[in-house]
Amino acid sequence: MAETATPVTTKDQPRFLEDYLLFLLAAASASASAGFHAIVRAHGLRVPEWRVLACLHDHDGQMVTRLASLALMEQSAMTRVIERMEERGLVQRRSDSRDRRRVRVFLAEPGRALLEPLLVLARQQEREVLASLPLDQRDALKPMLASLLAALPHNPLDPPERAE
Repeated sequence: MAETATPVTTKDQPRFLEDYLLFLLAAASASASAGFHAIVRAHGLRVPEWRVLACLHDHDGQMVTRLASLALMEQSAMTRVIERMEERGLVQRRSDSRDRRRVRVFLAEPGRALLEPLLVLARQQEREVLASLPLDQRDALKPMLASLLAALPHNPLDPPERAE
């Protein structure tokens, strides 16, 4: 029976996860989001519902496909989230005025009322996260991440390929 070699970590060679960009990005996101996600849940929302409300705040009247991309979710999961939110009166689905086959999602007043204080708390949480960095890195982090995102092929902030 052949034994597999265990990688040896030396002073000059960091462990894989500790030096792997994708892990570091995901772990930083999860850690930075944890506190705010607790706030979201305390306000009676699930995290995907918060994401939908935040996306609609910026661009009300999105199609489900676009919302899924912006909220970093699969479209089928997004459809279920929208259905639950519509049942709660947080969003409304309406036919597109230019193409009745398309459905757009809009913030309803109860959704907007729930969203507004959360936006303030989200910015406060962001300031707290940034405050954990040395002063000279605070202003650089978001532009660096935006540049990285812009350089990648699957940027959810890119405009949709077909006209909406």
